[in-house]
Amino acid sequence: MATDDVAQLADSLAKAGVEEGELSYKGQGQKLDDEIVKEIQDFEGLQALRLEGNTVGVEAAQAIAKALENKSTFKQCYWSDMFTGRLRSEIPPALNSLGDALMLAGARLTVLDLSDNAFGPDGVKGIEKLLKSSTCHTLQELRLNNCGMGIGGGKILAASLTQCHKNSSAENCPLSLKVFVAGRNRLENDGAIALAQAFQLMGSLEEIHMPQNGINHPGVTALATAVQHNPNLRILNLNDNTFTDKGGIAMAQALKHLSNIQVINFGDCLVRPAGAIAIAETVSEGLPILKELNLSFCEITEEAALKVAQAVKHKDTLEKLDLNGNCLGEDGCKAVQDAMEEMNMGQRLGSLSDDEGEPEDDDEDEDDDEEDEEEDEEDVDEEEIEEEEEDDDGEEEEEEEEPKVSSNPSFTFSTPSSAPKPPDVSSFLSFPSPDKLLKLGDRRAYLIEQRVDVTDAMKTAEAFLKISSVYKDDNKEVKDAVLESVDALLKKAYSSPSFQGFSFVSSLLILLGLIKSEDKVKPVLVVPGHLQALEHVVQQDYFPKENVAVLEAFMSR
Repeated sequence: MATDDVAQLADSLAKAGVEEGELSYKGQGQKLDDEIVKEIQDFEGLQALRLEGNTVGVEAAQAIAKALENKSTFKQCYWSDMFTGRLRSEIPPALNSLGDALMLAGARLTVLDLSDNAFGPDGVKGIEKLLKSSTCHTLQELRLNNCGMGIGGGKILAASLTQCHKNSSAENCPLSLKVFVAGRNRLENDGAIALAQAFQLMGSLEEIHMPQNGINHPGVTALATAVQHNPNLRILNLNDNTFTDKGGIAMAQALKHLSNIQVINFGDCLVRPAGAIAIAETVSEGLPILKELNLSFCEITEEAALKVAQAVKHKDTLEKLDLNGNCLGEDGCKAVQDAMEEMNMGQRLGSLSDDEGEPEDDDEDEDDDEEDEEEDEEDVDEEEIEEEEEDDDGEEEEEEEEPKVSSNPSFTFSTPSSAPKPPDVSSFLSFPSPDKLLKLGDRRAYLIEQRVDVTDAMKTAEAFLKISSVYKDDNKEVKDAVLESVDALLKKAYSSPSFQGFSFVSSLLILLGLIKSEDKVKPVLVVPGHLQALEHVVQQDYFPKENVAVLEAFMSR
């Protein structure tokens, strides 16, 4: 890279510490005032606005909306967790005001992130008009994680996306949504089935994230049908729903049509032996670029687990196979480990430390469980939907750890009751120490990469520095654990299409105190581990050379 190019990039990073055209008030925890509204209004060429971690009421939203009315270049709404402490009744009118402004401006959105706003079905109604409008014809990422939408909200969302696709197709620019995120929303079967129809219609999805939604095999089967029509799908995350073998077999058939799939996360999904064997057959026959397969806590037995292990034999791209928390027994665990070692893939097998032991002979009970599940699914009716919509305690919804409907006993199978809690990654990232990192065990890299939101460049940079701060050159075990963890974190980050590499580098430079940020971010205390880890990662294939050049330009000063 030419010196002039590096200088230009460095100058751009030093000015804002963010991507060009982005204005950020992220994490400031404040009620937005007139000064901030004026900054938005005066920002020429505004493309992205970050309001995460603030509290926006109806009046503030109207003021911001007024400032956005002439922003025709606007593209990206990063508005997760922006109604902190607000009543749920305030959110729909606030969203309506913001949406009306974007439509008036003639904006063309590519990203709409409203995650972690517990607005329920009424909140979805607040963006319904926006989603149907031409402003969303260009939408590529829709993130609505942990919003408490419920069945009713899921149906409204599906209808809005369907209408948007119809309207945009009429203008010869059909909606081509690439990333859909809606975990922890209690969508259940009816919500999932409605969304599956919209997914099938669009056919453009590359990532689907719908964990913890109380979806049973009817909903899973509908999603399986839908994903077949999305041939570019790379990531399918349905963690902690309830497949049973019926859903597992249906999904295995669907996967045969997804040659581009890289990450399959069916952990805590109760696929059972039959579902696991069907998935193993699909993996064995295709999926040439598979990187990660998670079938943990699925009541899989030794025979099925061995078939899964044998299925990945020729998967050179495979990075992780997770079969933890199943029913293998001591001999079964050893058999799976030996099988992976024989294929020279032992390091790619996750820990089996939470194995549930060999199952008892309970085939009849299993059949009874499925019959009970089908009866429970028939009980879902309008009364249940009304209960979803009447639940107005937004903050409790947001903090709920297991947002599952208690009326359906089949949900209790999602996480085995005797499974111990996973190692405390949060504790390590809050107060890093070599001992805490080692105690995370062999799965530390996986646990950390799952915990960190790699779509957020600053969070990724913070996590990188926290991990590398415990680096010890004279302790090989700690050193290897650090480098393994930062490699896993950054590999995942740079493989994500939404990850902004230069924003990550910029965030690193801000945290290291080498450039200033408008957000007044406090630099960390730089320790040798930071530099040692940086020296390591810049030499890896996943780290772009242009990013190395920018780092060198600043570090050499």
